[in-house]
Amino acid sequence: MNVEMFDTRIMEANRQGIQYCFPDNNLSCFKDIKPRVEYVVLYVFISLLSVFTVFLNLLVIISISHFKQLHTPTNMLILSLAVADLIVGLIIIPFMGIRYIESCWYFGNTFCFLFLFIIFMVVTASFGNLCFISVDRYIAVSDPLRYTVRVTTDKVVFCIIINWLCCGIYSVIILHNTMFYPETHDKCYGDCKVSFKFEHFVTDLIVTFVAPSSVIMSVYVKIFCVANHQAKVVNSVAGVSRSQRKAGKTLGIVVTVFFMCWIPYYIVTLIEGNESTESVQLNVTCWIVYMNSCMNPLIYALFYKWFRITAKHIVTLKILNPSSEYFSVFPEDK
Repeated sequence: MNVEMFDTRIMEANRQGIQYCFPDNNLSCFKDIKPRVEYVVLYVFISLLSVFTVFLNLLVIISISHFKQLHTPTNMLILSLAVADLIVGLIIIPFMGIRYIESCWYFGNTFCFLFLFIIFMVVTASFGNLCFISVDRYIAVSDPLRYTVRVTTDKVVFCIIINWLCCGIYSVIILHNTMFYPETHDKCYGDCKVSFKFEHFVTDLIVTFVAPSSVIMSVYVKIFCVANHQAKVVNSVAGVSRSQRKAGKTLGIVVTVFFMCWIPYYIVTLIEGNESTESVQLNVTCWIVYMNSCMNPLIYALFYKWFRITAKHIVTLKILNPSSEYFSVFPEDK
């Protein structure tokens, strides 16, 4: 938009009593005015969601990092997923919440580009983590005797590092024009969002959703088939304990909930295309996606007894005791 067009809009807005994100800037975006009660309710909701997400995922991160018994390949992948969810609760939810409530971006262009980069990297990394988790569970079920040899903690940590590096590189590539050539995008001052061409939108959809989803679903179908076909054999193998099978079931629930949160968002995005305005449906599905980041720890709390035990140790500060990292978190093993 040119300056004359903005001047015309500003004159019209003044007659209608419309406010601006930055009143002193004639290129400013318009600001949506909400009732005071709505402001209060939304800020309380965003604050509670952010605190809840950060607290729960910190419990997961501290538990797996601190207690030696939890230093397993599968738990390293859970740790990586919890880090991604922690970033969502610590950075994405608060700032996206302020942007949604105020309908303005008050934190400058530089942080806007960094914020968009974080969003894309975290989303892509989460899908990557789930891909690795599905492969880990497949190996555990299909080749239980050699699982500890084929899947080691060092190998998993290496895969996690590669996953985050690749996601960071991809985010820079997909956001290249937005980050380094902002003048090519037609937007007002006080806005912070990505404006993709259709081909970039399709590419991102395939890379961040279609491809990893296909891998995850196909692997879990194989897991289901192998588990049913070799149920008696698997149950008799010493290398596959009851806790190992329960881990597969729990992580399957995590993946299912993840897709239940993400699929509505992508459906709405495909229907609406690359529209300049954000609809109510898009905002609702977007916040469902963010809420998914606090659901995983709740799933662990429901199905993992070790998480309930470690969370109790953390909250009661027992982890400050000497040698607390060697506490038993699997009482059934005693």
